[in-house]
Parts: sequence; C-alpha cells; structure tokens
Amino acid sequence: MITITLPDGSIKQFDQPPTGLDVARSISEGLARNTVAMELDGQVVDLSTPIEHDAGVRLITTRDPEALAIMRHSAAHVMAQAILRLYKDARLTIGPVVEDGFYYDIDMPPVSEEDFPRIEAEMKKIIKEKLPIRRKLVPKDEALKFYRDEPYKLEMITELEDGNISFYEQGEFTDLCRGPHVPHTGFVKAVKLMKVSGAYWRADPTRAQLQRIYGTAFFDKKELKKYLHFIEEAKKRNHRKIGTALDLFSFHDEAPGMPFFHARGMAVWNVLLDYWRMEHRAAGYVETKTPIMLNRALWERSGHWENYRENMYTSVIDETEYAIKPMNCPGGMLLYGTRPHSYRDLPVRAAEIGLVHRHELSGVLSGLFRVRAFHQDDAHIFMRPDQIEDEILGVLQLVERIYSTFGLGFHLELSTRPKKSIGTDEQWREATDGLTRALEAYGREYKINEGDGAFYGPKIDVHIKDALGRTWQCGTIQLDMSLPERFDLTYVGADNEKHRPIMIHRVIYGSIERFFGILIEHFAGRFPLWLAPVQVIVLPINDELAEGARRVAEGLEAAGLRCEVDDRTESLNRKIREAQLQYIPLILTHGKKEADAGTLSVRTLDGRVKYGVSMDDFLDQVLAAVSERRLEMDLFGS
Repeated sequence: MITITLPDGSIKQFDQPPTGLDVARSISEGLARNTVAMELDGQVVDLSTPIEHDAGVRLITTRDPEALAIMRHSAAHVMAQAILRLYKDARLTIGPVVEDGFYYDIDMPPVSEEDFPRIEAEMKKIIKEKLPIRRKLVPKDEALKFYRDEPYKLEMITELEDGNISFYEQGEFTDLCRGPHVPHTGFVKAVKLMKVSGAYWRADPTRAQLQRIYGTAFFDKKELKKYLHFIEEAKKRNHRKIGTALDLFSFHDEAPGMPFFHARGMAVWNVLLDYWRMEHRAAGYVETKTPIMLNRALWERSGHWENYRENMYTSVIDETEYAIKPMNCPGGMLLYGTRPHSYRDLPVRAAEIGLVHRHELSGVLSGLFRVRAFHQDDAHIFMRPDQIEDEILGVLQLVERIYSTFGLGFHLELSTRPKKSIGTDEQWREATDGLTRALEAYGREYKINEGDGAFYGPKIDVHIKDALGRTWQCGTIQLDMSLPERFDLTYVGADNEKHRPIMIHRVIYGSIERFFGILIEHFAGRFPLWLAPVQVIVLPINDELAEGARRVAEGLEAAGLRCEVDDRTESLNRKIREAQLQYIPLILTHGKKEADAGTLSVRTLDGRVKYGVSMDDFLDQVLAAVSERRLEMDLFGS
C-alpha cells in the first residue's frame, strides 16, 4: 500500500505504485488533463514518475507559476525536433528556458526570421500529434554510443559523472536532458518563434558559431496574443531607436560598446547627476573621485586579478602592469585608509560617479543596456556593527525618494549566505540580521533568496518596474566583510582598541548609461518637463520674426530653461510637427501678434494651445513644474 499526502492534508492510498497522473485521475479527469508535472517530496518531476514509497505530492497544473517554465522547456524540444525534420544535417547543443521563453543553440546553416513560418508549421504538426514525452535512463557508455555522431552532445556526456544518463524521447526525437517535461507535446498550446542570433559554443569565440533561435510559448492563445502586443509596444519604446531619433547618443565602430553622448543626451545626463548629487548631499554623503587606472598589486590585493581578470582591460606602463578599473571599490578602500578613524567619525558615506570598463563579448552588447564603458553611482559606507540597521534603512529611504521621482515602482529581494563564502558564522549572522531588521523597519514586503548572496556578504537587490511592467535590477545594497579585511581598514573604538569597520557597497542608478536607457523606454521618449533634453522650442512664423524669437529664447535660457529656436524656412505646421516628433514639451509660436503684445502662444504635446500668456506667468508655472520635478504637466489649465 502506497500512501500519498496532498498539500491540503488529504490522503490517497494505492495498492500499486502510482504515477502522478494516477494521483490526478483519482481526484478528477479534469484535473488530470490540466496537470503538467508534480512535486514529489519537494522535488519537481515528470507526471509519469512512479511513486514507490509513501510521499507528499503536490500536483502542478497549468495555473501554477512553475508550469509555464516546464512547458516552455518542452517547447524547446518541439522546436529542435521540427528543425531536425527540416534540416537533416543540423546538430543540437543546448536548449534552456529563459525569462520570457526559450532558445536552442544549433549548429546548422544560417536561418532568418523568413524561415520561421516553415519551422513553426512543423512545430504545430508535432504539437497536434500529441507525442508522449518519456524519460529513460541509460548507462554512460550507452549514451556515448548513441551520440557518437553528435559532437556537442558527446562532449557534454563525456564531462558527466559515470552512471545513468537522463534522455527524453518524443516520437522519433531523442534529447539529452534532465527534465522535467509535460506529459505530451499537445500541452504546448500556443508557440511563436521570436528571433535568431549568433552564439559561440560555450561562449568561446574560438569554438563553432551556432544559430541561437529564440521562441516563446503559452498555455493559451490569448496569453500569446497579449505577450506579442507587449513586445510590439516594447519595440516602439526601443531606447536605441528613440535615442537616435532624439539625437541623444550613438555608437561607433571605433569604440565598440562605448556610447557617445550628444549635446541633448548630455543635457539629460547632467540633470540626472544634478538630482543625484542634491539627494546625496541631503543624505549626508560626500563625493569622491578615484583614478581610472590602478596597478596590478592593488587588483591582486582586492582579489579582482585572480577572480575577474578576463573582464579587465590592462596595460603596461614603466614595466608595471596596470588595469583600467572594472569597479570603484578598491580605490574607495585606499581613500578610507588615508587617515585614522575614530568610532565617532562613523559612519563615513563616500559616493563616487566612477567611469568603469568591463570586457563584454561583442555578441551580448545591447545599446545602453549592456556596454563596455559605463559610470556607476557607487557609494561606500563604512560603519560600526551597531549602525548597520540605521544605515541600511537610510539607503532604502534614499532609494525610494529617487525612484519615485521618476515614477518607478520597485520590489526588494534579500540574498543570504552562499555555499562558498568568507567570514565567520558570527559575522554572517550579524550582517544578515542587520539587513533583516532594516527591511522589517522599512515596512515593505521583500523576497528572500536563500544562498544567493555575494561570497563576501549578504545583499539587498532593488528591482524597479517600468511603465510596461518590466522589472530591472538596478539598485543593490551589499554588506562586505572581505575588502575591509584585505585592505586592513580599521577604526579606534570607545575601548581605544582597533576594530574592523563593516562596509556597504550600494548603487541606486546602477550603471547610469543603463538607467538612462531604461528611462527612455519607461517614458517612451516623452520625458517629463524637468528631464526633457529640450524643454522649450520657439518657432518664428517667418524670417522677419526670427530675431524676436531668439530674444524670447535668450530670456528663457537666462531663467534656466533648456531652449532652442527653429528659424528654418519651413512652414510653421511642419516645424510644429517635427517638434512634436522630438517630444519637446513646450512649443512656442512667435508671430506678429505675440511680438507686438510681448506675449507667448504655448502649445503642449497633447495638442492644446494657450494664447496671450505673459512671460512672467509662463516662467512662474514652468519653473515651478521643473523645480518640483513633476511627472505630469498641467500648465495654464491645459
């Protein structure tokens, strides 16, 4: 007799070892049709797995969050099977699930999106066939024989430990895989191939270049349609396209992965930094600056030379090796160590807008989101153990003030001690308890990621949510027990003895370049007035009024507004339309009537126009909107 305990405490008993499907059918046929896998004593396995002992079972249905990833894993196999049917010489490598779908890396002739309909049609045939997906275990030597003509699978199997190897079969298709999978291919209800790109085998540029084909899948067609609509909206907000249209930044072959910011882009950049500096001064930070290049001895001392060398750019100067900094932290350690500190000095809050360089593979570069040269809004806080809670709470409050200014929501995740770490149990307990108390005092819900902290300390990650509901991990707050030890940082305590400070690494914007890109997409290029690269444009209706328009612009610039004049010999309607396409918040038309009366005609981006506005009234309202950093503009009753 096998006893099965379900999550609600109910008991099911079977004379013979049941499968998960048997358990589902014992409840209802409808449940069985919608169950994709099961959790057996805490481990997610195939629904067809025999349950050979008394166990706790949770059935995973199409409504459960983990079901989508299981089905998408099966969809990757369906795609691979379809490709092998169509491209007989294709060789498979790996096909994992990713955040919004799946991909498979395949050694095959180049394909394009024009080939997708043919592949999708074959996938739909496989789905319609409802092929059972079955797991089988084979000895390693048998697995090697089976894949003797498959170099990539052969390489992976060779690296596995001796013992049974997990395969999955569906029809004529067999793949090396750990699983789990849905019971049959018919569970893949709605599928779409999304894009194709190149990828090196095992990310090694010296190895074969593969075709990485991305797809997504859902349990119903409505969800797929909703997702595709989201993707189209995201394309409209693409920061690279908008950045070009608004003349904000560009990339050039002479410096791959290193953005060039144009005058308008720098206008936004400087507003971001001015705001950042204002908030940090108010929060008790001082601003520092460290060199961009430091010698090898420093990076060996910090541990980066051993653990991060492949991502660093290096040079030899006067027969000494140097590295361009990939992060600001070691320089911050040197700054702290320039003078002795007392417990009364702490906390020390030192912030730096530091330019760092990291070598990223060319294939992963992605506009402002993934670059090789970027600025981090780092801060290092040196403190006593009893100050952890207050300092973390202060950072969280600063994070909220800054993100809310941009209309960005966020959630928090606490990551605890990983298996490989430094420091004592007591240090980790003290650090983790300090973060937890700060989060509890802050009062916002947070998620715990067990074992996902950095090797040198626990951390809080801040995930922002943009206008499309996408999340981005920008801010992070990390406690570090390693660098103060490596750099022998101390302070003199009340007992007149030397003590080791605890240090916080934290960023809020993160990479400023990446944050800039996120803001472009969040606002879809329609920056709020305070952040807009050009806040006001003046359009004279003819050449005779151009000089007067320039005088108006000079007055606005003197008041602190970013203003341009469009005095081209184009029609007024065309200039208005182009200003709207540039998302300039305030468009002033300057005609004879305005020149004679000394007033302004103000057009906002929603198309509303207010005539006869005095310069004083305009400046009072506009400067108030800018100084208050309003996200929405309701000027002059518009």
